[in-house]
Amino acid sequence: MFPQYDVIVVGAGHAGCEAAAAAANLGSKVLLITMNMQTIAQMSCNPAMGGIAKGQIVREIDALGGYSGIVSDLSTIQFRMLNRSKGPAMWSPRTQNDRMLFAAKWREMLEETPNVDFYQDMVRSIIVKDGRACGVVTGLGHEIQSRAVVVTSGTFLNGVIHIGEKQFGGGRVAEKAATGITEQLVELGFESARLKTGTPPRVDGRSLDYSKMDEQKGDDEIVGFSYSNTPKIRPENQRSCFITYTNEAVHEILKTGFDRSPMFQGRIEGTGPRYCPSIEDKINRFADRDRHQLFVEPEGWNTVEIYVNGFSTSLPEEVQYEALRTVPGFENVRIFRPGYAIEYDYFPPTQLQYSLETKLISNLFFAGQINGTTGYEEAACQGLMAGINAHQKARELAPVILQRSEAYIGVLIDDLISKGTDEPYRMFTSRAEFRTLLRQDNADLRLTELSYRLGLAKQERMDAVIDKRSNVLATKKILAEFSIEPDEINDHFQSIGSALLTEKQKASKLILRPNVDLPAMMKAIPRLADALAGISADALEQTEIQIKYERYIEKEQEIATRMGQMENALIPDSFDYDKVAALSNEALQKFKRIRPRTLGQASRISGVNPSDVQILMVYMGR
Repeated sequence: MFPQYDVIVVGAGHAGCEAAAAAANLGSKVLLITMNMQTIAQMSCNPAMGGIAKGQIVREIDALGGYSGIVSDLSTIQFRMLNRSKGPAMWSPRTQNDRMLFAAKWREMLEETPNVDFYQDMVRSIIVKDGRACGVVTGLGHEIQSRAVVVTSGTFLNGVIHIGEKQFGGGRVAEKAATGITEQLVELGFESARLKTGTPPRVDGRSLDYSKMDEQKGDDEIVGFSYSNTPKIRPENQRSCFITYTNEAVHEILKTGFDRSPMFQGRIEGTGPRYCPSIEDKINRFADRDRHQLFVEPEGWNTVEIYVNGFSTSLPEEVQYEALRTVPGFENVRIFRPGYAIEYDYFPPTQLQYSLETKLISNLFFAGQINGTTGYEEAACQGLMAGINAHQKARELAPVILQRSEAYIGVLIDDLISKGTDEPYRMFTSRAEFRTLLRQDNADLRLTELSYRLGLAKQERMDAVIDKRSNVLATKKILAEFSIEPDEINDHFQSIGSALLTEKQKASKLILRPNVDLPAMMKAIPRLADALAGISADALEQTEIQIKYERYIEKEQEIATRMGQMENALIPDSFDYDKVAALSNEALQKFKRIRPRTLGQASRISGVNPSDVQILMVYMGR
């Protein structure tokens, strides 16, 4: 019934979809197995993509030839570039999306991708022979052969849903949990643990009074995620979100349910996300706060369903309802679905190699929440890399590994492999030590050439990068040679509070001023606008950033180069740490458990001191 596949992908969430698309676009014959064909690429939680650091990840996925950026742009109902008041290293794109359109576009793109087959069933075990994954066994008893397997199980592995004192098995509300894989892998020697996440109630937008809330409109300029020519939403067509707040009365009502809270009564064993806590956790941990912000987010173009961002909860339904009715604007609220918590199995990611292949079983890859992460974007980028590397392994090619200085994706994977996680991992800009290099505006310049060499990014993508680079160089040359007279710019400088010119200066020098931006200068000086006519807005922005932050970029690049020497110092797989007598006990234990690939990775393992790395370096030198 089934042919032999190059790659089988288990699960069709954000990680699974990216894995299937990447492997197939590289030329592998792929089977995507999902328990429900109607929930491919479902946005299980909030209907949004991107945000702080997450937006950078989506742009990196797009630059590498993944689909998440394109799908997000095609289903956008609102776009915002966050952190515009800060430097460009902090700018982070975010979209509000039509939940149903997002999933539909993903499925449509997958169905149009050659080499992707689909099958609806549960995978109950991995076929393992001689320490190698070579297929799966489904719930219906089918044995399907493959050269590599990518497991992207999300929250479905032995998932348990909690609402107040009620609990029942499920990987998502109204969907059954997946069983069998955890038990098999633990038997094979893997370590597993439990994590918890949650989601807020969904409500009827027709029952809300928006006049009591603050409107949050989208940006006037739509940048989007994809570097391709994907159509973007027009600014005037965007849907607004709204902001309201809890209050002390809301908190008092929520507290009445604490004695039935699965979190406070110990029925939930798994650790929840630190940076996206439930509303009951917020009012318990931050008792001094008399209010918490809630984002009222529409779920799409053609629905009245609203996502109450910030009100994640597993309290009893009646407590959720009474508390919501006390929120300004929610006095007459009607609930479509209550919030709930979900507990699920994951496998600590120190059991993985940098390619996301497991150390215990070759040709078996993990991606997404099975590795302890939270968030669509974190899952999608892992899926992309696992799909690429599953294809590479199936074809006996070298793995593709991104360094911390190359991409946020590299930071995320290195954090997981080197440090592990005992709570749902979320990406932040602060996790990246080279964030001036890893901006959202230059992901294409950083990553598309690599993707093109692999065969993932198409020729038009590479051509666009070549054009952008040449346009940036040409613009830099023009600005370095273009002289501006005081009478041309002083009126503008006076209006923005910048020091007036007393003699002519080159445009490139004036751009270094804090309050000066290139588009405003072009508007103030028509002949500068004429000189730069035909240069794209993207290339102009890139040029300005490179000029303004040249010294910072150079400094980070120097540090990255020095650190790269440590990354190139490979530690043999057979290295015997027991022979290095001077290592601390903690370093010895962690080196033996994690088996770092390089000295650079060894230096980032939690609990390892610089002296341990120096000792290791000296011993390796001998």
